Amino acid sequence: MVEVDFVYEVLVFKTDLDLSKEYVIRQLLSVFAEIEAVDFDFEDCDNILRVEALKDIAPEIEVLLNSKGFYCEEIQ
Repeated sequence: MVEVDFVYEVLVFKTDLDLSKEYVIRQLLSVFAEIEAVDFDFEDCDNILRVEALKDIAPEIEVLLNSKGFYCEEIQ
């Protein structure tokens, strides 16, 4: 049996999200098969969205969330 370890991209975004929008955001992001984990830090002043993905899909996430009226900008 061959064990494969994946290296995930950790994508971090500054947003205008809050706890009341978490469910909606998780549903929107569910269209990306590359995403392995989604985490939020609403205590941070930048309302951080953290995504672990199999590849860099930051531009696609930004476009999706911005097109739905949310502020989302990757932190480099």
